Amino acid sequence: MKKDPKSVVFHYERQGCDSAALRRSLANRLTYIVGKDPITATDRDWFHALAFVVRDRLAERWMETMRSYYRDDAKRIYYFSLEFLIGRMLVNGMSNLGFIEECRQLLDELGLDLDLLREMEPDAALGNGGLGRLAACFLDSMATLGLHGYGYGIRYEYGMFNQSIFNGEQVEHPDNWLRYGNPWEFSRPEVIYPVKFFGKVMEYADEEGQRSHHWVDAEEVMAMAFDTPIPGRGNDVVNNLRLWSAKAPHDFNLHLFNQGNYIQAVEDKNASENLSKVLYPDDTTSMGKELRLKQQYFFVSSSLQDILHRFLRYHTNFSELPEKIAIQLNDTHPAVAIPELMRLLTDVHGQNWDDAWNITRHIFSYTNHTLMPEALETWPVRLFERILPRHMQIIFDINFHFLKDVMHRYPGDHDVLRRMSIIGEEGERHVRMAHLAIVGSHRVNGVSGIHTQLMKQSIFFDFDQFFPGRIINITNGVTPRLWLEQANPRLSHLISSHIGDSWIRDLTQLKKLVPLADNATFRKKFIAAKHANKKQLAALVASRIGLEINPDSMFDVQIKRIHEYKRQLLNVLHVVTRYNRIRHGVQDIVPRTVIFGGKAAPGYAVAKHIIHLINDIADIVNNDPAVHPLLKVVFIPNYDVSTALRIIPAADLSEQISTAGTEASGTGNMKLAMNGALTLGTLDGANIEIREAVGEENMFIFGLDASGVEHCRSSGYRPAEHYHAQAELKEALDMIAEGFFSSESPHRYRSLVENLLQHDHYLLLADYASYISAQETVDAHFRDPDSWARKAILNVAHMGRFSSDRTISQYANDIWGLHRAPAS
Repeated sequence: MKKDPKSVVFHYERQGCDSAALRRSLANRLTYIVGKDPITATDRDWFHALAFVVRDRLAERWMETMRSYYRDDAKRIYYFSLEFLIGRMLVNGMSNLGFIEECRQLLDELGLDLDLLREMEPDAALGNGGLGRLAACFLDSMATLGLHGYGYGIRYEYGMFNQSIFNGEQVEHPDNWLRYGNPWEFSRPEVIYPVKFFGKVMEYADEEGQRSHHWVDAEEVMAMAFDTPIPGRGNDVVNNLRLWSAKAPHDFNLHLFNQGNYIQAVEDKNASENLSKVLYPDDTTSMGKELRLKQQYFFVSSSLQDILHRFLRYHTNFSELPEKIAIQLNDTHPAVAIPELMRLLTDVHGQNWDDAWNITRHIFSYTNHTLMPEALETWPVRLFERILPRHMQIIFDINFHFLKDVMHRYPGDHDVLRRMSIIGEEGERHVRMAHLAIVGSHRVNGVSGIHTQLMKQSIFFDFDQFFPGRIINITNGVTPRLWLEQANPRLSHLISSHIGDSWIRDLTQLKKLVPLADNATFRKKFIAAKHANKKQLAALVASRIGLEINPDSMFDVQIKRIHEYKRQLLNVLHVVTRYNRIRHGVQDIVPRTVIFGGKAAPGYAVAKHIIHLINDIADIVNNDPAVHPLLKVVFIPNYDVSTALRIIPAADLSEQISTAGTEASGTGNMKLAMNGALTLGTLDGANIEIREAVGEENMFIFGLDASGVEHCRSSGYRPAEHYHAQAELKEALDMIAEGFFSSESPHRYRSLVENLLQHDHYLLLADYASYISAQETVDAHFRDPDSWARKAILNVAHMGRFSSDRTISQYANDIWGLHRAPAS
């Protein structure tokens, strides 16, 4: 009888991490995988060979980790996110597996440069901003903490876009990050699931007379898996990120092809595979909206089918599901997973409604990232029921049962029913995805203290009253492995040389730096490391945009998605005010380089207009000899993870200036402070907790707090009064409106200024005077480099609580029910 291959005990030679083993592996990978020899190999060939060397060692640990998870049969954590901004993986893999210095030495012996080879790796275009980077940090921490963690998302072929600046304006280009292949992923053509759209629902009575449903006449797309190993630090744990690529059920219509109709022959294939082409298609069009909803359902349906397939390999009782799996919804994008799991449990696996709902509610938890009504995701009922007819029925049923409970609690209160309903009736009927996520989850977390407080007090007040204890706070964090150790090797080496390297896995160890803030020698070394980082960034700016900047000037940094609530325009108003003071002869101005970076969504016209304004101002300021040594304005195009790793270690000042009550948490504020930048910010998001950690004397707070914002708006805010009362503000706005910075098109920015004077929804003019005053305080402190360095060191020293290891330990204890000892 032929032996079952699954019963074979397969022994393989574990790859060593010493110099000789690495050299042998590199030669083999270059020869047998890349198909080159050292004579013909390009830098990209060497990068791929080296990546395969690292991947081999990841794969060994990965398979051992997966086998141990099956042996343990412990609870698995599934993190659902439309974005995973994992960045480059070469150095991260080497660092977490502990052989980066051996690799660097080997490459030196071969005449190769690791820093040059790492530049051959494109950033994985799997996200856009903080949401995706947070997800990547969480995967790193889950692996480092040894949690049975998996990520699920979409394998975008082109990501969001590559940003270039032409004539000052953002221009979007496809981000073809897979052009040269991805050495980190493993394709899994055998892991493929059908995903349905459209069609209709047939209702019938089953053998026991129970009402049942069958989704028929639907279009199908196939979801194929691609796996990427995610290593933990120093523990040989390698978890999995599974991304789905859309495939057509049939390659093309051979009959049409043979008739010569080549375009129509592949039309269905192209339409199917569009689902995983681009992150966040422009949803200002009806086709864009449809594609975006289909993307969301595509990835959650395939993921849930995969999860249930894995569960059913070793279990038969669905009541055990909440004991074996937990699913975290990263924002509302994956919230359609709630009705999808109900569909799978009831329609496919025959569970009754009550049991299925109890299982579903105990499996899901939801992370809320915004309170702004315009950012809370909704879908028109007519669109939803056309694309996902069965899910619309299920949502109606969920809402019916939920509102029945609400009615029993608040009899006769129609207003509370209207406010809490999953279906919004204002204007066109729509599905409120945040309401669905709250109702369908056992825990809902805000991502900072103030954000959670505002959730409970404002937009989700009714839900907090109805589900006491369901809404909790777990403040975001970032991985120190990437954002300090890898981003800032100079500072990391300085820290480790004084307190050891245990901080890499236990960030609270940084508190040992507190006494060193008063050590003159340490401060001098700290200043030298910062200056070297600034010189490195200056070289990057020169190479990318051809602008020379002075490393001795203050590097004033605002790097984030371009959005009105993040208030890049307020920063611009300070730049113009500062420019005018120099022009008017104000003495003793601190030299400053103001650095912007970020992308605007392709359909967000105002944000793109702000980018244009920044670049127009930069053109005038940077070419004005009167201000040459004192002020420069820089917009670094195509801001991504790799660019952030260059900017953040060089920053002196971190601009975190969103309107109070609008930024859920922010993580850029944490990364910058962790690298010794002082925060200039409002009392918004995690800024409040950073102030608690580092001390108000070691950062610069300005502007209205959340209650002040509410009072300002409710008392009849009149922004024009600030314009008429403040001469410097009036001068800055008039220059922008009248074309000082856009002489070839004098009225280009009039609409921006008119919007501020008439509406100013995010209260820039209300906070302007306080912001300018805070900037003057910043200047005064920067004039004393030694005192500034002391404050910067204390910022680094007190950032221990902002590690994503702490965040994930709290998730494990307070949401996922793993009851682990908290990360210290």
